[in-house]
Amino acid sequence: MKTILQDIKSGEFKKVYLLYGEEAFLKKSYKNQLKAALTGDDTMNYHYFEGKGLDLGEIISLADTMPFFGERRLLQIEDSGLFKGSGADPLVEYLPRMPDTTCILFVESEVDKRSRLYKAVKAQGYAAEMTRQDEKQLAAWAGAILKRAGRKITARTMERFLAKTGDDMENIRMELEKLISYTEGRQVITDQDVDDICTEQVTGKIFDMVSAIVNRRTRQAMDLYEDLLTLKEPPMRILFLIARQFNQILQVKELMAEGLGRDGIAAKLKLPAFVVGKTMPQAKSFTREQILSYVSLCVDAEEAVKTGRLEDRLAVELLITKRY
Repeated sequence: MKTILQDIKSGEFKKVYLLYGEEAFLKKSYKNQLKAALTGDDTMNYHYFEGKGLDLGEIISLADTMPFFGERRLLQIEDSGLFKGSGADPLVEYLPRMPDTTCILFVESEVDKRSRLYKAVKAQGYAAEMTRQDEKQLAAWAGAILKRAGRKITARTMERFLAKTGDDMENIRMELEKLISYTEGRQVITDQDVDDICTEQVTGKIFDMVSAIVNRRTRQAMDLYEDLLTLKEPPMRILFLIARQFNQILQVKELMAEGLGRDGIAAKLKLPAFVVGKTMPQAKSFTREQILSYVSLCVDAEEAVKTGRLEDRLAVELLITKRY
């Protein structure tokens, strides 16, 4: 990603860029910076394409056209699917002879690095994978935003904040804006500020729901389930997240038994350390047999829905009340 910033700073751009990966905030940030640097407010030389089934002939024709009263023509192509499968051969053959006055910017969620188009982009330009950031990167980024706003936060409070927000940078940014507004007139952000103003994400509610399920606090678990349904979360996604949480608890418990600490487990499972830190008390309080029994119940619930024996909402309710 430093390459993109260097190109923007120098004004010397490559013919083609590919931004891909699951971190939507970073993709949005870098594509906007590239667009601003390449064409600014020039709408005559900017063309946007989105979705599968694009007319590659039209794209190549535009790319071959000299910019109109400008230095460059920018073609922005999003979620095309051209990097996953066949059909991109015309572009693969065209990129080496595309004029330097044209830049193509691809923005994709997933790519196959074995594809011909991916290799062509690497040869003719630059491909940047936007991955989820780890805890240290997120804390440093969030801390810098707070510092610019004249706020201070301890490492412990930052960890509490990230445990609530999750690792989605777009969500973190919105929650930071809320915190900054809420603490107007004060410098130091406290744990209480985080608890008062920051919205707990779906994964946090799932975490609490799992604790309630295993500890037989059925009413609390059902209330959390109703909250998620109100937030328009599909029952099958809720079931998936419950199953994932139980599997995560099991993995953490087994690694704890091997003598690994929080950071070691985080590295092994490729999870943020604050997630592991929050999961470890659950892993200690549940027996391995308890966890395995609920993993099995999750599998049974999913099968019951897929085979039509149960409606999805009822299947999750039965899992919560453990009536299988």
